[in-house]
Amino acid sequence: MEINEKILEKYAKVAVTMGVNVQKGQTLILNTSIDAVPLTRAVVKAAYEAGAKQVQVNYGDDIVSQYHYTYQDLETLKTVPQWLIDSKLDYMKDGTACMLRICSDVPGILKDVDGEKLGKAMQARAAAMKELNAYTMANKIQWSIVAAPNAEWAKQVFPKDDEETAVSKLWDAILHAMRIDEENDPIAAWDEHNRTLAEREQKLNDMKLKKLHFTNGRGTDLTIEIPDDGIWAGGNEKTTSGIVFNPNMPTEEIFTMPYKYGVNGTVYASKPLDYNGKLIDDFWFTFKDGKVVDYGAKQEPEALKSLVEFDEGSCYLGEVALVPYESPISLSNILFLNTLFDENASCHLALGKAYPMNIVGGTEMSDEELAAHGVNLSDTHVDFMFGTADMKITGIDQNGKEIPIFHSGNFVF
Repeated sequence: MEINEKILEKYAKVAVTMGVNVQKGQTLILNTSIDAVPLTRAVVKAAYEAGAKQVQVNYGDDIVSQYHYTYQDLETLKTVPQWLIDSKLDYMKDGTACMLRICSDVPGILKDVDGEKLGKAMQARAAAMKELNAYTMANKIQWSIVAAPNAEWAKQVFPKDDEETAVSKLWDAILHAMRIDEENDPIAAWDEHNRTLAEREQKLNDMKLKKLHFTNGRGTDLTIEIPDDGIWAGGNEKTTSGIVFNPNMPTEEIFTMPYKYGVNGTVYASKPLDYNGKLIDDFWFTFKDGKVVDYGAKQEPEALKSLVEFDEGSCYLGEVALVPYESPISLSNILFLNTLFDENASCHLALGKAYPMNIVGGTEMSDEELAAHGVNLSDTHVDFMFGTADMKITGIDQNGKEIPIFHSGNFVF
């Protein structure tokens, strides 16, 4: 598909109106990449047309970030200037902000950076950004993520193609996942998709499931307990003030939180994980009473170790998400090497912080109250994929009744 002005305008409108859903008089904080300038400009224009008071654009560059992590000493990397936090936090405190990220990451960009140095820097930055990140984790503001390709990413996804062809193919794949083409109305397409996700979400909530049991041919045999007042969510969400938005675009998942101490068994990842610029592959975890007690990886084991040992909560789960194998992204047979897409081609779990919205009254609870309800707390939240074509999921309700959820990788309802 040719990436012309019409397509960019469509994409920008979807991101602004269906994604972050900019309201009249709001400030849009736009975190983007130098590789996404045309889409960035289209989003800025669409945001103003939607009534934004102002758009604050923050450009990033993966190559420059690589230089920072390579050449700066650890103390410098661990220092996060207060003005950098306040430049976003001030808008959130006065209730006028929403946030959109256009990601254009280079998979494995930090593979040659010292893993211990990188891990400690990330820990310090996550701690410094904790108050800021709470606004999105608790849906206090609208937020969303979309993507644009870059040449390095495209060549890794389509290594047999020349650069121009690879970028074109990646654009096509992204737009297909975003339900955008030359002729359609993507807003209507997303309305219909959100309705489908909401119907499944409601069925799962009505089941009042106590546990989920996952098995497949890769060796996954995992049982996850769900809190009694846990909530399934998916598709669009609402802020605490009632504004509807789509946090991830694309999205195919329906998700909830595990009970922190109720995860047992072993899970094998089904796709690589790009974690802080390092590509972890062929990895697994064993859980006992919620905690990771053993793990391994054939590629980037030290990066996996830094994830598990990030903080007290990073060795517990914060999310379990169901994605049918026959979802559009999965059926494309493209390994995007980007979690935004790959997590929507596969059932996935997240190590680290749970979303407070996944428990009744959670967005109004303090950290102490959340912890008392068995909600995992952490300064990180990292998704990894474990769904397969032969995944079987059995639900167990409050009365011990077994209910089929997935057969051969797909919902049975």
